[in-house]
Formats: sequence, structure tokens, C-alpha cells
Amino acid sequence: MRGRKRVLAIAAAVCLVVTLAGAGAAVTPADRVLVVEDAATGERLIETPVENGTVVAIEYTHSVEKTRVLDAFTVRGDRLVMTRMEFESYGWGLPANAEVTRENGTFSFDPDYASEELVVKPGRTAGHQLHVGSRTYDLVERSDARAVRISVDRRSVLDAALDRSARYIGAGT
Repeated sequence: MRGRKRVLAIAAAVCLVVTLAGAGAAVTPADRVLVVEDAATGERLIETPVENGTVVAIEYTHSVEKTRVLDAFTVRGDRLVMTRMEFESYGWGLPANAEVTRENGTFSFDPDYASEELVVKPGRTAGHQLHVGSRTYDLVERSDARAVRISVDRRSVLDAALDRSARYIGAGT
């Protein structure tokens, strides 16, 4: 009988610790993640940690000029603030009336634009790449050249753990 009480006490203590840990994870401040999802289906294609100040850039080849274009954004809260655009030649869709500087053959300007989400249509000819800090993702490969929505999301530690568990369980079926 005494052994049974001890087992019940240990089980109760374990349940209490698990409950408190779960509650703590649920209220822990959310981490920010950059999310790239299929614009039509909402399927998450990329989810990677970011913080204020992380540089997020989209690099591609201009479809007409066949030259490099880079659109750079900085994470500020839940927004992507465009901080720089670089291009090697003027072409359709590039800024003609902006204050542009030229350095080492590259035009650049600092736009005044911020958004909670970007919609990008990766193209096979353009070869869109997404740079997040020091990581690079092939947007064409990840999206199969379908439109994507890019945004910053807040995720609690508990949400991230539940998603990882769901992916792990789903992989086993």
C-alpha cells in the first residue's frame, strides 16, 4: 500500500511539472519567424527564425534587361521595411524617378516602403532567391514557380513545439 502511494505521489508530481512547463511555454514571449507560403493554398514552404534587424532580400534576374536586381528588407516588428534596392540597368518596373546613386556599376536607392506581407511570383528565367540573414533559399524550387506570400509571424515556443511534433508524427504515417 505504501509503495502505491509513493507511485501516485510521483505521478502527480510529474503531471504538475508537465502542466507548469506547458503553461510556461504557452506564455513565453513569441519568437518571430519569416514565413513563405503558397499564395493560393497557404501551404508553408519555408519557416525560418528572424529577429528585429534581420535582413531579408529577394534577388533575381530582370526578365527584360537580364541583369541582377536585389530588393532588401529589414525585419522591424511584424513588418518588412524595404531598405535598399540594387539593379545593374534600368528596365521595366525599376525606379526611373527615384534618387539613385551608382557605385561600382550598380544603381541603388533607399526606398520608403514597409509592408506586413510581400507577394512574389518566382520565375524560372528570373531565378528568384530569398536571402534571410546568412541563409539562401531557392524560391523557384521551393514554390515550383507559383506565387508566394512572405510575412513575419510570431510563434510561441509551444506553437513551434506542437508544429514540430505534428510534422514528426505525420512523417511516421
